[in-house]
Amino acid sequence: MRLNKPLKKPKYDTDIYNTIRKNIKKYRKLKGLTSEELSEMVDLSHEFIRQIESEKMAYNFSVETFYKISVALGVSLDTLIKK
Repeated sequence: MRLNKPLKKPKYDTDIYNTIRKNIKKYRKLKGLTSEELSEMVDLSHEFIRQIESEKMAYNFSVETFYKISVALGVSLDTLIKK
């Protein structure tokens, strides 16, 4: 039973998509992959991978896509969301 104690709201990364985009690009380059090679590994179009990495695009990738990219890059999902 709670005693009417106010809940403390967590702090959210309001720029999470850009954090993920930057990390995808960073780890792709560290692995020595082109965006085209990554697209082939995760069975997505080259253009779509370029859009994911572009800060100009809207939030447009699913959790499944995020997961596939992390596996292809050999990094955890946690790693891709760290600032």
